[in-house]
Amino acid sequence: MLKIRVIGVLVVKDGIVVQSINFKRYLPVGKPSIAVEYLNRWGIDEIALLDISATPEQRAPDHTKIREYSKYCQVPLAVGGGIRSLADIDNVIRSGADKVIINSAAIETPSLITEGAKHYGVQCIVVSIDARRVESRGYKVFTHSGKRATDYAPMEFARIAEAHGAGEILLTSIDRDGSKQGHDVGLIREVAGAVNIPVIACGGVGYPKHLLEGIHAGATAVAAANFFHYTEHSIIVAKRYLKSAGAPVRLDTYATYDGFAFDENERAAKVGDAILEKLRFEYLPEEVI
Repeated sequence: MLKIRVIGVLVVKDGIVVQSINFKRYLPVGKPSIAVEYLNRWGIDEIALLDISATPEQRAPDHTKIREYSKYCQVPLAVGGGIRSLADIDNVIRSGADKVIINSAAIETPSLITEGAKHYGVQCIVVSIDARRVESRGYKVFTHSGKRATDYAPMEFARIAEAHGAGEILLTSIDRDGSKQGHDVGLIREVAGAVNIPVIACGGVGYPKHLLEGIHAGATAVAAANFFHYTEHSIIVAKRYLKSAGAPVRLDTYATYDGFAFDENERAAKVGDAILEKLRFEYLPEEVI
C-alpha cells in the first residue's frame, strides 16, 4: 500500500516565511532556510515552498535562494512562484528542487505543463489550484494569490491539467486558508473524484484530525502550513495520530510517540487499545482499513 504523504508548505512573501490567512493577511514567521531545516529534521515527507511575491512582481524564481534552501532539505522539495517558461522550470530543477509548482502560468499557458512533463517527467510537474466558493455558483479557480478569478471550476481545470501531463494537483481552499476549521472536504471530493492523478489537500488544518478528514475525502497527500509553524512537535504528533487511526503514513523519526493516542483536545495521551480502535474506525475510510 502506498504511504500517505504529509507535506509542509512554506509560504514565502518578500523573502520571509509567513502565516497566510484567507490569502489576504500575512503574519511573519521567519527565515525560509530555518523553516526548511525544521521541517526536514522533524519527519516531514515533502516540502512545498511557494514564493507568492514572484508572480505579482513579474519576476522569475530566485535561484540563489532555492540553492540555499535545498542545502537544508533531505526530502523532496517542490518550488512554486514566478514559473512561466520551460527555462524557469529548468533553472528551478537545476537549483536543487525536485518538483515545480505551477499556478498562474498553468491557466494562461497549459502547454507549459505538457512541455515540462515532456522534458522532466510528470512526477516533476505539480499544478496548483487555488479555489474559492463563489456564492451559489459553486467553486471557482483563482490565480495571482487569490486576486484574479477565472472561468474554471476546480474539477474542470484539474481535468485539463491532468490531460496536459500534470503529475499532481496541489488543491488549496482559499476560504479555509488559515482558518483552523479543517479542509473543505466537499472541494477535495469534487476534485479527487474527477482525476486519476494524486491530489494534495491544503488549507484549514488546525488539528491532526483535519489531516485525516482530508484523506477520508480522497486526498492522496495532505498538506499544512500554519499548523506546522506554531504547534510543538506538530509533524510527529500529526503523523502518530494518523498512524494510530490506521492511516498508512511513514513515521521514521527517533521520536515516534509510540503507545500514545490523543485526548479530546488532540494532545498526546497514554491510553488503551479501545481508544485507538475508536480513532481507527471513527475517522478512517473503509477502503484504507
